[in-house]
Amino acid sequence: MTTGERIRQLRIEKDMTQEMLGEKIGVKKAAIYKYENGLVVNLKRDIIEKLANVLEVSPSYLMGLDDIKDVPQGFQPVPSMKKIPRVGRIACGTPILAEENVEEYDSVPEHWKADFTLVCVGDSMAPKIQDGDLVAIKQQETVENGQIAAVLIDNEATLKRVYVYPDKLILRPENPNYEPIVIMNGESSNIRIEGRAVGFCRGL
Repeated sequence: MTTGERIRQLRIEKDMTQEMLGEKIGVKKAAIYKYENGLVVNLKRDIIEKLANVLEVSPSYLMGLDDIKDVPQGFQPVPSMKKIPRVGRIACGTPILAEENVEEYDSVPEHWKADFTLVCVGDSMAPKIQDGDLVAIKQQETVENGQIAAVLIDNEATLKRVYVYPDKLILRPENPNYEPIVIMNGESSNIRIEGRAVGFCRGL
């Protein structure tokens, strides 16, 4: 049975039209028609994961890689994982010196599109991110205001919500017991956003 045939069979079993299935995963009815009839040769991984979640099967079953069809009620299929380097520790309080050496490798969900991980130290981002949490970072030089990012200041790294204004940069903690870090234009020439926090793990 092809992937398309499995999609069609599962959709019918759940009494869904192509249009209904399309709405649930964010595509048009015509796309579902193409999926079911094998007109799309290589389905994107994120589409397969969305279809598997809606149809309540594992991605590997949908792709014909195994015959384990049912996902127990209350469970979600395990996402595809990838290994990325852990490049040191990052302060969630007083910034600490960023370590550039790779300590080890961590497995994180592939759909996070993360490039490296860091271990948080301190509680300035609590309760959202706590001391010891492993944070996955996607490398990028800019972030939208309010997003959590790893920021390098004079070779010291810290994790904060970033707010960029014409005359200053504000790094704001989640914990109200900590004051924001305010850097006026011209105060430091060595500030760089290392990347955006895209996920975290706790209790590893």
